[in-house]
Amino acid sequence: MSAPTGRSPGRPASPAAGPGAVTASRGSVLSAAARRRAAHIAPVLFWVAVAVTVAGFAARLGDGGPMGVFAAAFVAANLGWLLLETPVTFRRPSAPPREVATLVTYALTRVATMSAAILVPPPWAPSPWLAVPVLLFISGVLLRVVAMRELGRFYSHLVIRRDDHLIVRTGPYRSVRHPAYAGMLLGHAGLVLFFLNPASAALLAALAAVIGWRIRVEERELMAVPAYRAYAAGRPRLVPGLW
Repeated sequence: MSAPTGRSPGRPASPAAGPGAVTASRGSVLSAAARRRAAHIAPVLFWVAVAVTVAGFAARLGDGGPMGVFAAAFVAANLGWLLLETPVTFRRPSAPPREVATLVTYALTRVATMSAAILVPPPWAPSPWLAVPVLLFISGVLLRVVAMRELGRFYSHLVIRRDDHLIVRTGPYRSVRHPAYAGMLLGHAGLVLFFLNPASAALLAALAAVIGWRIRVEERELMAVPAYRAYAAGRPRLVPGLW
């Protein structure tokens, strides 16, 4: 999504977001009870993901041999990725959330994809080709981290309304509208390809579909803002030349 770098003269503040964080231009906020539930969704799923990753690390280390150690190190790298997002996961929302359905589906699908990859014994034998998914994973994580830092304090997992949002056109936002989502998919593609099995492959496709849905939900709100509409013109959502 786009995010702030400077205010355009004569224009209202426009939405900025990371995955799931968008200024809502219409509709009402959630009820107080729903807001309380929403506040716990990301933290609870974070700890589920951490538990799954630790279990996967132990399982892969138990496979023994150099490849078992290599696989366990890759799982540990995934844990490092989760920890990088801890400040956002546990950040108190700056405004009442507007929607949580896409967040729940997105987070559950992400955890399921990761679980299917790292908990199932890998079917591979040692091969130089395993460097390819590792590079995909690293590239995806780096892209996501850079996108999050470009957004700074405006990055959030929730759909919220903020009056001080502006449009970011720097870093990866020069080329695509949703680089944090692109990084998420690329990182999980590397993880799934390394530990490839039918379940993880199917769930990766499901994750891509859920992210596509989530982007459309966000952009229905964002397109109501003239500054964002102008920014989006000529910029793809995720992949240049594709979508």
